Amino acid sequence: MTDINFIRKISSLNNNIYPDTAVKSNENIGSTFKELLNETIKKNYKAENELVFSKHANERIKERNIDISADVTEKLNEAAEQAKDKGLKNVLVMIENQAFIISTMNNKVITAVNSSELKENIFTNIDGAVIK
Repeated sequence: MTDINFIRKISSLNNNIYPDTAVKSNENIGSTFKELLNETIKKNYKAENELVFSKHANERIKERNIDISADVTEKLNEAAEQAKDKGLKNVLVMIENQAFIISTMNNKVITAVNSSELKENIFTNIDGAVIK
């Protein structure tokens, strides 16, 4: 049995249970599969490249009352991607008067500093900075 005939047979069985999922033609099978594959790849790519916060960073965020909103998280992810594209490994990211050190090698926020603690602070072991 060819792949397309197998898919049609499964589809016809499925149509009895789920009529809205009927396969209309070969083109639909290919485009639907392609769309599903692309969505899966995008989700996995995003998940692999999503930043995580180290235990140390989580402790600093909590004790320094740093708000990590969806907007800040998005900017951190963008900054990490930009830094990675430039070949940076450890980067200082400034967002709304807050500083974050990110390791682009393992997609991890290493530490966070709020605006009141930025003054007189020295950041070492970084090879670049991104201002958002």
